[in-house]
Amino acid sequence: MIPMISIVGKSDTGKTTLLEKLIRELARRGYRIGSIKHDAHSFDIDHEGKDSWRHKKAGAVITLISSPSKIAMVLDSDHDHSLNELRDKFIKDVDLILTEGYKRENLPKIEVFRSELRREMLCSTDDNLIAIAGDPPIAPRVTPVFDLDDPVPLANFIEQKFLIKKV
Repeated sequence: MIPMISIVGKSDTGKTTLLEKLIRELARRGYRIGSIKHDAHSFDIDHEGKDSWRHKKAGAVITLISSPSKIAMVLDSDHDHSLNELRDKFIKDVDLILTEGYKRENLPKIEVFRSELRREMLCSTDDNLIAIAGDPPIAPRVTPVFDLDDPVPLANFIEQKFLIKKV
């Protein structure tokens, strides 16, 4: 089973920036990383008037867009899929999945926290919280705490805890 870790935090704390840094660092080490971003609202990756948009508008329940360098899929959904469903249906051949926005899932979580925003921690009582990236104002219940600007120690932690070194 592919391990998953959720990067969580309140809005504008730097979750996406941290994910970019972690993905880049772990990929540099030779790991294949998948990512899943949750959007509580509806979203549209295709644009009105484009051929694939016209296919969906005409009634296709699934539309694939394919090019030599990437593939995208627009699939109708009757519910908000769990991370396990998404992993099992759509993600193969990766070493780790990093997610953003799944704060209620029963997964290991790393919370991004910035004391300058003067907010409470999102997951301070969550038993799945395994680390904090940022600068909590008081000694947190969970350690370790990692610097948001240096992804290497956090990538080391993830590698030691969740990944098997490639030989």
